[in-house]
Amino acid sequence: MPEGHSVRRLARQFGDVFAGEALAVSSPQGRFSGGAALLDGRTMVAAEAHGKHLFLHFDNSLVLHVHLGLYGAWSFGGDSTFSGASSIGAPRRLGEQEAFGEADDDGGVPYAGPPAPVGAVRVRLAGAHGWADLRGATTCETITTAEADAVLTRLGPDPLRNLRGDAGRFAANLLGRKTPLATLLMDQKVIAGVGNVYRAEVLFRRRLDPWLPGAAVPDAVARRLWRDIAAVMNDGVTDGRIITTPPKYWAFDGTTAAKAAAAGLPVPPKGPSFPGRDDVHFVYKRHGLPCRVCRTVLLIADLAGRNLYWCPSCQSPD
Repeated sequence: MPEGHSVRRLARQFGDVFAGEALAVSSPQGRFSGGAALLDGRTMVAAEAHGKHLFLHFDNSLVLHVHLGLYGAWSFGGDSTFSGASSIGAPRRLGEQEAFGEADDDGGVPYAGPPAPVGAVRVRLAGAHGWADLRGATTCETITTAEADAVLTRLGPDPLRNLRGDAGRFAANLLGRKTPLATLLMDQKVIAGVGNVYRAEVLFRRRLDPWLPGAAVPDAVARRLWRDIAAVMNDGVTDGRIITTPPKYWAFDGTTAAKAAAAGLPVPPKGPSFPGRDDVHFVYKRHGLPCRVCRTVLLIADLAGRNLYWCPSCQSPD
């Protein structure tokens, strides 16, 4: 399931390419025809994300609310003025590749409009310079601004918004809870936007026992955890992928990126292919391998129906 950084990138992309433009809204698949008709021809005025939820606001006070879930994805295309990630969502990619549209008249290839829909396109948004198709989303609905506000009220604080008081609100959401911390981080009412990758990685980075009850987490520890989550998720927005390890763990020409830098060798910037897939995480999907820090074999367990990855030494309850 796409985590909060991907949805934030989606909101930013929609704002860049569609804000202020009247859009043709349709449902090629047919399952969203009623909702699409309420938005067709209206101007999109804003796009916002909160956790894993995307809200596209239109000038008639209606909102397109989308939650991608496990299988949802947006795909984009358009002319040379319409650029950004070509696809965000499932299936997962190593990085959200930046793609540029067809050349316009100045480039010799006129933009011919959106292509014929491929597959089960739930909703299509089309403007003068490009289009966006949604497939496979868990939630796709047209709602009022009041209903959108009600969704936001049910969600916990979003580390990518990181508003004044959010760290304290997060710490308070842990108080009195006997539920393991690793489970609470996946509860969108406790904190919005964290998924399976971020929860495993930040718990390791803070050396926290995944089974520590929420009530046992001191306020200062909870606030430091919040700040680290905010930091790595903001990195995810910038990079278009989740990278939680520092450069010294990135393989590069048979050595590490840090050693390469020390030797005066060029170290490629973070991007879709560097660091490599095997270098970007401390514990996520590394069960059976040695911990990067202490060399203890990493473990995997089922917790609330999701795989949890951790180091029994670095994250020991003692």
